[in-house]
Amino acid sequence: MDVNNLFSVKDKVVLITGGAKGVGLMISTAFVSASAKVYISSRDAAACEAACKQLNSIHPNSAFSLPADLQSEAEVKRLASELEKLEPNGLHVLVNNSGATWGEPYEKYPDAAWTKLLTLNLARVFTLTQALTPLLQKASKKGDPARVINIGSIDGLRVPLLPTFAYSASKAGLHHLSRHLAVELGPKGITSNVLACGPFPSKMMRHTLDTMGEVIKEANPLGRVGEKEDVGGACIFLASRAGGYVNGATLALDGGVHLMAKI
Repeated sequence: MDVNNLFSVKDKVVLITGGAKGVGLMISTAFVSASAKVYISSRDAAACEAACKQLNSIHPNSAFSLPADLQSEAEVKRLASELEKLEPNGLHVLVNNSGATWGEPYEKYPDAAWTKLLTLNLARVFTLTQALTPLLQKASKKGDPARVINIGSIDGLRVPLLPTFAYSASKAGLHHLSRHLAVELGPKGITSNVLACGPFPSKMMRHTLDTMGEVIKEANPLGRVGEKEDVGGACIFLASRAGGYVNGATLALDGGVHLMAKI
């Protein structure tokens, strides 16, 4: 056993959707710091470029911008086609991180929320993974399969206190889709796993952490919210040889807060 290389992702090619901000940028930073080659995609082209500039200051020529509106099926397919031209030898890791949330009281919760969130948080994960499966297969090796890492949420494991009905349902769907993909893609040399994330500092969580941050920390067995090393380290584990036999798993990355009873 080569323990020195057990957690290595050096020179692996990684695509991270939503990799320019928040949790996505934390993941991008971890892979770049570990000497992987990282492509970042989101609809905000300026944010992608800014993130790549920041990441390339850590490790030159390691981060590249591939903006795309991941809500659009056509854009997802265009992204896959562009990546194939850039990386004809294959894609080692796909991190499906792009997502959105929508909170509104039950009585006013709009149909538009369901359309937007079920499309972006769930359907497009399938669309992109499906489109990139040939590239993932090319990168797969015996004992070191290609990886799909889906960024889920503990709100897909529990019922959240906030009125985010479409978000929690979409993440629960993503968790099960990931298990279904594990069975479908395993024989093709590709694993599929979920990180069910708890609270991390991000734009999506900013208002909640600003107004309820101390309460959230006190409710967590570890007394804090997630940090960049937590989600970055979990992704590196799943993408490295150390995680090569993990398939169809849902890893709660929340300090244990989803285990706490509410009554």
